[in-house]
Amino acid sequence: MNNSVGNTARLIGAGLRALLVLTVICGVLYPLAVTGFAQALFNDEANGSETKDGSGQVVGSSLIGQTYNLPKKDPDDAEEAAKPDLRWFQPRPSNGLGGNSVNTQYALILSGATNRSADNGAVDGACPKDAEEGTLCAQVTTAKEAVIADNSTSGYQVKPQDVPADAVTSSGSGLDPNISPEYAKLQVHRVAERNELDVKQVEKLVADHTTGRTLGFMGEPRVNVLELNTALKALSKS
Repeated sequence: MNNSVGNTARLIGAGLRALLVLTVICGVLYPLAVTGFAQALFNDEANGSETKDGSGQVVGSSLIGQTYNLPKKDPDDAEEAAKPDLRWFQPRPSNGLGGNSVNTQYALILSGATNRSADNGAVDGACPKDAEEGTLCAQVTTAKEAVIADNSTSGYQVKPQDVPADAVTSSGSGLDPNISPEYAKLQVHRVAERNELDVKQVEKLVADHTTGRTLGFMGEPRVNVLELNTALKALSKS
């Protein structure tokens, strides 16, 4: 009996010691080591890839897309469609999966895509002008018309064939922070006009914020919209 109780006590004691040791190693020392390693070698990434303006204030993360819309006339009206603030470069469509009160900078409850097929609403492989409402073709057609109307100025007319795919479609996550250089260049004349800047100044801004393929062969050239608009704000104030 005594041996049984003694063995049980030893097993419980060994288990508690193992629990204590593993808690210290896995719950304290390992997280501290990983955090220290990340802060020392990857400080920017470990802190969320923050983007800061000229004053040092954090304006967002370079990994998460933001919208640049005018304030709603009625903030409580969920049915009121947001209108883009055309002073700024616009991101890819978010095709919102719903609104939220936590991140008011982006109209998504969660990351995700529409899951519509590429030919959703198409007729004979092409999107008709009168595509059925709610289909991908209808969304793309409406978005394309808006891009042409918004970005055409008195001295620059956007041609339908010049509208790139990322201007009218959301990304797989719906949170893409980047746009193609082609879409950024398409917006240059409108942004210059709205901010009373020279077109060449804005073109240089886009060129300076264009990132090439990763390692020279992975992905596509891209422009980070948040970083570009942060630089635009600084240029407009100068």
